[in-house]
Amino acid sequence: MLNFQIQSDSEVPASKQLFAQIQFAIASGQYPPAHRLPSTRQLAMITGLHRNTISKVYQQLEENGLVESIAGSGIYVKLHEHENRVSESDSPVAASIKAIKEGIDRVLELGCTIDQVKELFTEEIDWRISCCDRVVVTVPQRDLDAGKIIQQELKNTLGIEIELIELEQLPQILAEINFGTLITNRYFIKEVLAIVPPNSFRVIPIDIYDYNKELQLIKALPPQACLGIVSLSEGTLSVASSIVNSQRGDDLLVLTSSLSDRDRLRAVIRTAHTVIAGYTSYDRVKAEIVAMREDLIRIPDVISVDSYISEKSIKLLQRELSLKKIK
Repeated sequence: MLNFQIQSDSEVPASKQLFAQIQFAIASGQYPPAHRLPSTRQLAMITGLHRNTISKVYQQLEENGLVESIAGSGIYVKLHEHENRVSESDSPVAASIKAIKEGIDRVLELGCTIDQVKELFTEEIDWRISCCDRVVVTVPQRDLDAGKIIQQELKNTLGIEIELIELEQLPQILAEINFGTLITNRYFIKEVLAIVPPNSFRVIPIDIYDYNKELQLIKALPPQACLGIVSLSEGTLSVASSIVNSQRGDDLLVLTSSLSDRDRLRAVIRTAHTVIAGYTSYDRVKAEIVAMREDLIRIPDVISVDSYISEKSIKLLQRELSLKKIK
């Protein structure tokens, strides 16, 4: 996925293709927090785009709160307050001790005494424990179905009650409740942080599944094949369509459908050679195929995407909420 590709003959503007690919790389954790993005020169060599075009894409990513520019250093994936820079080569215990020591040293450098550091750490831990009492998924109303996918998957994997609240309703909720944990797709993190006041709800952006397996399947489809993509979320369909277009261009016909549009769904099933369906959509797609079987010239292969949230984010939430692994 990180081998960015631009289809010059596509109807989708090159800048939009690149933006969608980088945005997805960040949202899926392939470019983790604090990761340095390629320079405009490097990306120009990879994609063939003008550096001014790439600069505009980086500017748009920064405006969306996904990256930040550090003068004289480069463009980095934005590191939010709860996210720590820890080397993956460190063991969990060693990494934890290292992070704690560095945190204490930093607070002492800011002028606090060791007693104050102890008090601050205790307050932070107590606050995080309090935030576990209420867990809420929030997304904008325009892509509420993405929130429904997140809510369902977290209920299944964490085994706890998860609320779903539209982002537009969040100010009212925050006015009534002091503490809680807010979970959102990283695509929406800027909008959420703009609403949540300090020291209230704990905000945790989740990474989505990287779809590497599905992308390899898409690359292997024969020329002029028809790919169907079905999801509960319109936003997911839009991103998926852009990503596939950047990989295959006009060489592959892509048809998308949400579950709410049955006529469109049936049209995808009639036409597509292969259908990729989110796990919340898979059973519905299979049921429609059974209902349409006698009218179908060809039965499409249906591939189920088993998850929407990355395994890393699930494990993070299990630790944050002090949960045991759900089997």
